Amino acid sequence: MKPASIVHRFSAGGVVFRRGGAGIEVALISVRDGDVWTLPKGLVDGKEKTGKSALREVREETGIHARIIGEVGESHYWYNIRSENQKCRKTVKFYLMEFIRGDMADHDEEVDEAAWFPIESAGGELTYKGDRAILEKAKVMIEKRIAKLKAKSG
Repeated sequence: MKPASIVHRFSAGGVVFRRGGAGIEVALISVRDGDVWTLPKGLVDGKEKTGKSALREVREETGIHARIIGEVGESHYWYNIRSENQKCRKTVKFYLMEFIRGDMADHDEEVDEAAWFPIESAGGELTYKGDRAILEKAKVMIEKRIAKLKAKSG
């Protein structure tokens, strides 16, 4: 058996937040028959800019429209594509996004469920360590944004 070839894939996604009844909430998706909770993300199409890809993927996977507030950071991980005998190095660029409108019931068929979670407990729902790290960075950004808005209005 020949050794696996290595490929690189690039994705973009978002940490989408809104102010809800429970305070700040973030959008998460469930995949793999409900076994995995993760942040919405997907492959960057061709020469599409990562921000545009992130907004498109969030819309497709959650059914909601959002606007980009800033860059949160990147997540990197490896996985195997057994059918092609490849090892894949995945890089995902995440953006902080603010909810504009939409209904999570409108998510695409790749997603089992899309739901809002209080930001304080969302990290405990996430399956992957990399997603939890991105969420923590986003949480700091959201807290700074809220403090800045309060200072302006106060």
